[in-house]
Amino acid sequence: MNLTDQQKIRIGSCAWSFEDWRGVFYPLDLPEDHWLEFYANYFTEVEVDSTFHAVPSENSVWRWVQMTPSDFRFTCKLPRLITHASRLHDCTAELNSFLRAIEPLGAKLDVILIQLPPSFAPKDGKLALRNFLGQLPGDFRFAVEFRHAGWHRPQFIRLLEKHRICWVWADTTPLNERNLAPFEFLPRTSDFLYLRLLGDYATKYGVDGGHVHRYKKLLWKREAALESWSLKIERHLSEVRNVWAFVGNHFEGFAPETCQRLAQRLGLQVSLPSETEQATSTPKRSQLDLQL
Repeated sequence: MNLTDQQKIRIGSCAWSFEDWRGVFYPLDLPEDHWLEFYANYFTEVEVDSTFHAVPSENSVWRWVQMTPSDFRFTCKLPRLITHASRLHDCTAELNSFLRAIEPLGAKLDVILIQLPPSFAPKDGKLALRNFLGQLPGDFRFAVEFRHAGWHRPQFIRLLEKHRICWVWADTTPLNERNLAPFEFLPRTSDFLYLRLLGDYATKYGVDGGHVHRYKKLLWKREAALESWSLKIERHLSEVRNVWAFVGNHFEGFAPETCQRLAQRLGLQVSLPSETEQATSTPKRSQLDLQL
């Protein structure tokens, strides 16, 4: 892979604020409100999960901008009020409110992720989806993650192609199949790719809603999956302008190391904090500088 192709790729985690990372990624004495600043010394991109739960305040968004280098980028999840509560119905005001809130990100905003609930199926949602996509402004890039297999049809591929919206590739392979290469429905509907390595949600939470695992080290390696996804990315690189790949903790147990493992397969260098850096709060920017 040549340097130009490598520069198309950005890899990061699904969110940055994990208490389990304290002492294994973040220094023990580093205040939580400086975690993003520290994270940005090792990665050039992050998927913001907090925007799914609530529209961010203006102060929060400005702080994200100020705490990260000029080449750092964000993708933001659309609020669940729009995708899960309203189910894309009659939510123009909520959409506009969200877009205004994240406007200060400016050039640092790469993509807005529309993550739909598993219960959102074509039978009830087809018209709502068509209407919603039709009102999206053209000056933002959007990606849609379908979690119901009913959407896996040519008519919906054409719909996303028409609006130049990316069909998200998501890996939620069960743990007992982690040594198999993932089989997914993987259309390419825009000039960029958006990959989410999420893992097995069925074993993520206990009966009380709490996390089953502590996410501070690799718990299960998905070698075949990482190899398969890296090959898919390489196969499409010449056909797209950008690739965004985001990793959740539950994919292998510790997202930063999975990011590093995926990057290595793609010929990228991603360094993680040393034990000294974890102890002293003195980070050193060390990822391949990706100026897009």
